[in-house]
Amino acid sequence: MSWSEKAATTLENEHVLLTPIGEADREGVRAVALDPEIWRYFTVAVGDDADFEAFFDSNLAEHTAGRRAVYVITDRRSGRIAGSMSLLSFAEKDRRLEIGASWLGRDFRGRGINHWAKLLLLRHSFEVLEAERVEFKTDELNVQARKGLRNIGATEEGTLRSFNYMPGGRRRDAVFYSILRAEWPRVLDALSRGPKKAAASA
Repeated sequence: MSWSEKAATTLENEHVLLTPIGEADREGVRAVALDPEIWRYFTVAVGDDADFEAFFDSNLAEHTAGRRAVYVITDRRSGRIAGSMSLLSFAEKDRRLEIGASWLGRDFRGRGINHWAKLLLLRHSFEVLEAERVEFKTDELNVQARKGLRNIGATEEGTLRSFNYMPGGRRRDAVFYSILRAEWPRVLDALSRGPKKAAASA
């Protein structure tokens, strides 16, 4: 079974539920996605219903084709869809993949949801897919995301300058981070303590 097939499964803990994206999720995702602040540093912009339809259709197509494993995040506390996160850039021969395309709606930021969702995806990547390297990348200007990646134990590796175009035409400098298999036990221990304690030990 390929990584893309293994990745498309339900993941859960007491805080969040991650389920493979499906057509039934469209309206629940729409309810939280139409917030311009989400897309400030994203490589796509979702400003209206037409943008959202194109965005959702693209995610669904990528997932169905096995190019990405797109997860819908449900907040256990409220039972509401909170956002989305993906496993992508599968390089199975080299045991390498990326966690990315991560976003949360306004009501769900700063509540530890990102932390617990990342923990599930990291555990799945290292313990089920048996990856050797999990990588992340973000906009150099996205200070909050960069802090969040450091807080989950990822190591900043460097910046690839003028990496890609952003929706407004700006060329983004992309900062890369990673966690390696040898580092996973330490990272797992820190993440399992919860968001505040993990950040303190980072």
